[in-house]
Amino acid sequence: MTIQGEAGQSSDSSELFRKVRSTVLLALALFSITLSVYMQAGNHEFLNFDDNDYVTANPHVTSGITGANVAWAFTSVRSSNWHPVTWLSHMADAQLYGMNPRGHHLTNVFLHAFSAVLLFLLFVRLTGARWQSLFVAALFALHPLHVESVAWVAERKDVLSAFFWFLTLLFYAEYVTRPKPALYLLALFSFLLGLMSKPMLVTLPVVMLLMDFWPLCRDSCKGQAPGRRGFPGLVSAMRPHVREKIPFFACALLSGAVTIYAQHTGGAMSTFDEIPMGLRIENAVVAYAKYLVKTLWPHDLAFMYPMPPSFPLWQVICSLLVVLLVSAATIRAGRRYPYLAFGWFWFLVTLVPVIGLVQVGVQSMADRYTYIPLTGLFVMAAWGVPDLAANLRYRQGVLASLAGAVILAAAAATWHQLGYWQDNVSLFRHALHVTSGNYIAHNNLGVALYNKGELDAAIREYEAALAVRPADSEVHNNLGNALAGKGDLDAAIREYQEAIRIHPTKSETHNNLGNALLSKGNPDAANKEFQKASAINPTNSEAHYNLGISLFNRGDLDEAIREYQEALAINPTNSAAHNNLGKTLAKKGDLDTAIKEYREAITTNPGNSEAHYNLGNALFNRRDLDGAIREYGEALAINPKNSEMHNNLGAALINKGDLDGAVREYGEALAINPNNSAARNNLGIALAQKRKRR
Repeated sequence: MTIQGEAGQSSDSSELFRKVRSTVLLALALFSITLSVYMQAGNHEFLNFDDNDYVTANPHVTSGITGANVAWAFTSVRSSNWHPVTWLSHMADAQLYGMNPRGHHLTNVFLHAFSAVLLFLLFVRLTGARWQSLFVAALFALHPLHVESVAWVAERKDVLSAFFWFLTLLFYAEYVTRPKPALYLLALFSFLLGLMSKPMLVTLPVVMLLMDFWPLCRDSCKGQAPGRRGFPGLVSAMRPHVREKIPFFACALLSGAVTIYAQHTGGAMSTFDEIPMGLRIENAVVAYAKYLVKTLWPHDLAFMYPMPPSFPLWQVICSLLVVLLVSAATIRAGRRYPYLAFGWFWFLVTLVPVIGLVQVGVQSMADRYTYIPLTGLFVMAAWGVPDLAANLRYRQGVLASLAGAVILAAAAATWHQLGYWQDNVSLFRHALHVTSGNYIAHNNLGVALYNKGELDAAIREYEAALAVRPADSEVHNNLGNALAGKGDLDAAIREYQEAIRIHPTKSETHNNLGNALLSKGNPDAANKEFQKASAINPTNSEAHYNLGISLFNRGDLDEAIREYQEALAINPTNSAAHNNLGKTLAKKGDLDTAIKEYREAITTNPGNSEAHYNLGNALFNRRDLDGAIREYGEALAINPKNSEMHNNLGAALINKGDLDGAVREYGEALAINPNNSAARNNLGIALAQKRKRR
């Protein structure tokens, strides 16, 4: 008896080891394939759509993890969201990789791959069906609708929240099997981290209830055959499970309230005047159907789908019928095929926060909104198709071939779609090709072309955007920037003024108008605009910096110093502000502090030639000739065509007794600018001293 028992135990252990090894190998294969498909994202650029607000132009992020930045992450509602874990993630990337986009992109890729593995392990744990679970996870990893969430750095909140979504469900599944308080608390803690990554997790408690009926099948359907468990009546079965999840629902409600506050405060929520409730309901119904179509046939994908002024009645009716018929069919089939109802209601419920009834932004739908919801549809396919083919000859071979073909096609489409996300121009031109009336794509393509110096092309894009949406203050502001770049200051000022008329409290526009007025030689009017900009948004570092320049030019040095210091308190990495603060302090005679500011400017930006030059001047005045020569040399290495720098280097060399070097530098200064009278005079002095030595 003992020998037989030991043999049985050995056999069980061997079988368990085989299953664990198989699961681990499949998880590693899934992880590796996901990385191989998405790795090209590491060569992509930052985008000018949200990446600037989340990373590149956000001083709290670019300066990395500090005590002050951590406190900001937990108290800020910037970008119309409260998601401190997301902010901390971006800060960690900035600490590790600086502003090299490769690291930021690859963090998204790895999080996506880890989430796919968690999803695979979750369904293996829930159902024991490794191949169906692998199919679900592979589609999650490789479906082209998910490219937006992974390839867009600003959508870090998507990949982070999905990671915690699946982790929460894993802990919950373990808790149901082994009801220990520690597992419950781990699930709740993971849920909180997910909510602090993105409030999309507010529907997760409902999904946990769906899991209670399938595949966990708690209480009322124990003992039934796997895959054929009943789908019990909701009212009687839900009560104990709802009570168990009260802390989850409470956290979800609190997160929802904070999110509404953040989005309202940030001006992200559209009013009913902008998008009426009737249009929102129509859009919600049509969006459900469109998401289904794009899941089956992912074509003409774009970063943004504009909200149309209306929908054809036939489209709304057909979409509503599809949603109602599928809902009715899955409920009816729920007793025999519970995974159908589970998957369908996972899809319906998880889309509710982003379906557009509470409209945030101007899009009608977005690929990124499907990141979690599509899992439900994948479950329906993974379990439904094998049941549909139950009597098919060579069933396993056919199903394996079909699954492989679907995953291969998805991977190829994802690889292709990723290419559009490599840079701004590619992304927005593709969006304009596959959508119509997309003024955001026109505007952001204009910004990309402006940054590349293609001002005429940028102006054309801004004008195309205004043809669609004439009353958009941001586009008028951007058109003003392009016109100012071309030197047409009068036209630029008109655009800035129009932008302010539409949106009087836009700090950035007042700041830009101030710059244009300053360039037009109207410092008093410019000063007023800079003051308005900083009053509207006291954290606008650039407005404080420009106000400092304006005050410096007026000779108000003390006020200029205060504005530069305010700019640096907001953005300590502003090299130009450190440099200008140094210039102002030097003019007041405080050379020691000025030198510290110049050095800080250089530390922040070693390529700041003016800061090297100004430091050289300060060291020269301190009679530190070696230091001055070194800094002039650094400045000229960056900007070799600056006549004044060559002249001042000559002055330092002549004071060191290096007449030949001084003559050479004065000659360089005159070659660059023959009208440099100081260099001509100094060259004469140096040549005279050389003659005396002879």
